[in-house]
This record gives sequence, structure tokens and C-alpha cells, in this order.
Amino acid sequence: MTTPASEKENNTPPLRFDLRELAGSFGDLGTFIPLTVAMSLSTGMDFGWMLVAAGLMTIATGFLFRLPIPVQPMKAIAAVAIAEGLSGGAVVAAGWVMGIVLTLVAVIGLIPLIDRLVPRPVVRAIQLGIGIKLVINAAQWIGPLPMFAPNSVFTACLISAMLLIGTLRNWPIVLPAFLAGFVILAIDTPNAYNAISFGTPELNWITPTIEDTQAGLLFGAVPQLPLTLLNSVLAVCALSGDYFPKHRVAPKRMALSVGLMNLLCIGWSGLPMCHGSGGLAAQYRAGARTGGSVIMLGGVKILLGLCFGISLLPILSMYPAAALAPLIAFAGLSLSHAGWAATDRLDKVTLLPSAIMIALTHTLYGFLLGLVIAVVVLKIKNKRQIIAE
Repeated sequence: MTTPASEKENNTPPLRFDLRELAGSFGDLGTFIPLTVAMSLSTGMDFGWMLVAAGLMTIATGFLFRLPIPVQPMKAIAAVAIAEGLSGGAVVAAGWVMGIVLTLVAVIGLIPLIDRLVPRPVVRAIQLGIGIKLVINAAQWIGPLPMFAPNSVFTACLISAMLLIGTLRNWPIVLPAFLAGFVILAIDTPNAYNAISFGTPELNWITPTIEDTQAGLLFGAVPQLPLTLLNSVLAVCALSGDYFPKHRVAPKRMALSVGLMNLLCIGWSGLPMCHGSGGLAAQYRAGARTGGSVIMLGGVKILLGLCFGISLLPILSMYPAAALAPLIAFAGLSLSHAGWAATDRLDKVTLLPSAIMIALTHTLYGFLLGLVIAVVVLKIKNKRQIIAE
């Protein structure tokens, strides 16, 4: 007798806590580490509380879905904060807007309608454009470095080569590359670790100004919304069904999860969070099969944030650009590849101008340009179909 689809979705997946699950949980650090560190440095928001908030939501996600669903920074907002200089208040405002919109979208049931209305090439252009923007930003960080020194262009090239080889061979290379940065820091600035101390960071509530709210809405939330709906809701749900056919996550639950975790955490942590299909693929590839993997990862994040949070930001402010820039560049390249590879030849008419505009100016301008071009291309397609008939 065949089990109904609804019953399959309601089956409770098991949780495992073993070394394979723990190793798999680190598969998505290639996105989480560089974007979160760079956001903290560029906005001044407390990295310790970012870790604690992300850890709490990662644990909640593990128990809610019981699958290795990742918790990531919202990429468009992170890229704008890093490359275009959004303030911490603007980031918080963007996260609140995203939380409110996604919660309402989930409750009202608008996800299928929005999925039909938002042109896919525009979403892919956001991925490609902000990926390129991150690569450009990373190159600008490397430019002022000396050619040969612990923190130098040569070191950046070595770490880039290590990341490239690891990526091609599917090795979990990002964490070692990130830790290498602390080795470089110890060599280049021996006194840097004198600032390490145990203790919980001071909790500061972030209240956006009117200017912050305007900037966060226009330059953060507007470009992020279609990207979140596509990649953090629809794509990750589809991939969960591919990997775990009996436990596919419903888009409504996924959207509600993203909305609520931003409403709960954004004011005191400053980190807009989402789920992601790329992160799920990376964790699955690294060995994660149950929610136990992300529950353990969440515990590690909370432990680091609470025990060392008071001294993390001063140390990260000295973190060498020779290590951070390649990590950011590879995160950007990964995002760019996702946008380019998933777009057919005709859709690139919309994608390329929009992505270039995003890379060279603001994400919002490229997003709006992409919408205009997508409408024109759609009209041309419709006219050709009418003539052909």
C-alpha cells in the first residue's frame, strides 16, 4: 500500500549526534564565516552576539525540521553592508522588514503567487551581481598589502590556491583557511592575542534611525526579498525533497522559520539570517544527514560567542586581509556561479545588464533595471508567440 505524501511529510526524522554529523555541520562555514566576520568588521556590530543568535536559531532549526538545514547570513544584505557601507542600524532595519514580510507571506499563503510573479533572471542577476561585488571588494582589501610579508599579497595568493584546490576536490577547506588567518595574525602581530578574555559580551539593543530604516529598506530588504524567496524558501524545500524524499519541508514552514528567527533575533544580534539550498548541499556533501548536525554546530557557536564574545571583535578587527579577502572572494564566486549556471541563454539578456549595474553601483539599481528588462523581454516573447501562431 502506498503511503500518502502528507503522511510522508509528517514522519519524524531521527536525530543523530556522532562525528560524521559534526563534520557535516561544518560544510556551510564557507558562507557563514567570511560574511559574518566581514559584516561585523564593516558595521561594528558585536560578533559574539551574532554567534549566539545564529547558534540559537541553528539549534531551533535542527529540532524544528530535524534535517541539516543551515542558518546563513542573508547574502544580499551582507554584501551591501560589506561593499556599500550600510550602518548597523540599516542592517537591523532590513532584517526586521524581511522578518515581517516573510512571516506575513507564510501566514497568508502568498509564496506560490510571488514565485510566479518574480522573474527568475532578476533573482539570478542579484546572485551574480553581489557575488562579483564581493570579489571586487576582496581585491580592494588585498591591493594595499605588501607583496611579501605574513599579511601580504603572496599570502593571499597561497590561501586562494588552497581554497581553489579544496573546492575542486570537495575538501572541507574553509575552516582550515579561516584558522590560518589567526596563525598569520600571531606571526604578524604577536601581541594581538593579549586581548583574549573570557566573558559574555555586553548586550546592546540596536535601534535604527529614520535614515537607517530608509537605507535598510531600499538597499537591503528590496533586493534580498526575491533572493530569499527563491533560494532560502523554494529552492531549499525542493532540495530537501531530493535528499530526504519522505521528509520534504513545506515552503510555508520554511518561510515562517526565516521570518520568525529574524523577528526574534535581529534587534540584539544585528545579523539577518535565512536558510539556503547551497548550504544544505554543502552540509549534505560533507556528511550531515540529520538535524543533529546543526544542533551540535549551534552549540559550538553559542559556546564561542558566550565564552570569548567580549574579546572577539577587537581580535577580528586585526584579522589579516590576506586571509579574509580570499574567503570573501570565494564566497562571492560561489554565489556568482549559482546565478550564472542556472540561467539559460535568453535570460542572460536580463541577467547581464542587471548584474553589471549591481556590481558597479547599488544592488537596488540593478534589481530595478532587471525588472524593466525582464518585462520588455517578456513582451517580445509574447509577440513572437502570437506571430508564430
